[in-house]
Amino acid sequence: MMKKLSVLAVVAVLAGAGVFWFITIPAVVTAAALPAYTPDAANGETVFNAGGCTSCHGVRGQPRTMLGGGLAMASPFGTFHAPNISPHPQDGIGKWSEADFVTAMTRGTSPARTHYYPAFPYGSYRLATTQDIRDLFAYIKTLPPVAGRVRDHDLRFPFNIRRLVGVWKFLFLDTAPFAPDPKQSAAWNRGAYLVNGLGHCAECHSPRNALGGIVASQRLAGGPDPEGRGWVPNITQKGLKDWSEKDIAYFLKTGELPDGDSAGGSMARVIRNTSLLSDDDRAAMAAYLKSLPPVDGPARPKRS
Repeated sequence: MMKKLSVLAVVAVLAGAGVFWFITIPAVVTAAALPAYTPDAANGETVFNAGGCTSCHGVRGQPRTMLGGGLAMASPFGTFHAPNISPHPQDGIGKWSEADFVTAMTRGTSPARTHYYPAFPYGSYRLATTQDIRDLFAYIKTLPPVAGRVRDHDLRFPFNIRRLVGVWKFLFLDTAPFAPDPKQSAAWNRGAYLVNGLGHCAECHSPRNALGGIVASQRLAGGPDPEGRGWVPNITQKGLKDWSEKDIAYFLKTGELPDGDSAGGSMARVIRNTSLLSDDDRAAMAAYLKSLPPVDGPARPKRS
């Protein structure tokens, strides 16, 4: 009897290991899956600004096109360090193929076929069109190469085991593409695309569960700053009920709040990007945000 139980236990362990290995296989977009296309680097610059690439990957004190990385991002799991994504052939992404870049942006998989941690917001970027991502890659290739590799992440066990990110993806990474709402205007859909995709607003403006997944029922409803530096505001109508669309668009251009205050911290870096978008894109984002129903976020701790 005990021998049979032992055999069953071994079989169960092997089956579990097989399931784990299968669901954590890093997904890849192959070159064959990309149709012929001539990238538009000018649009790539718009994508670059909408995606806020320089906010994490820009080198402090240097022009915003110097993408040598280095920003340290604290989290409950440890500290992440934004990598060099300049076109440097050894230290950056200069040797990446277009398929490598599309894979990283939409599947969170590296050219070495390992998982990227979701501190890289591919959970939002995966909503971007393949054309926009290819345009972004073309634009980044026009920027200056920056020498120097960034240190690896400082993460606690077991979060330093990259294969486990595959479980996170299995639980939380939605692979459905962005779907425009035919009942809404083109401007509203553009705003939804920018806010939810390239702008990745939900990555900071949503509470997360113990595993770091966004709490879907409270998406964009604010919560603790992922870096532990205060509180991120609710940007549904629960938080923006007194803002007009013009207020939101003006804020995205200047960083000035309706009460005369101004954005600070990481949001100031975001404004430096959104300020470079067109008036139409900022208005589209404002129209979308203003249309969101009010959602209660987590209770903010009382100040002592």
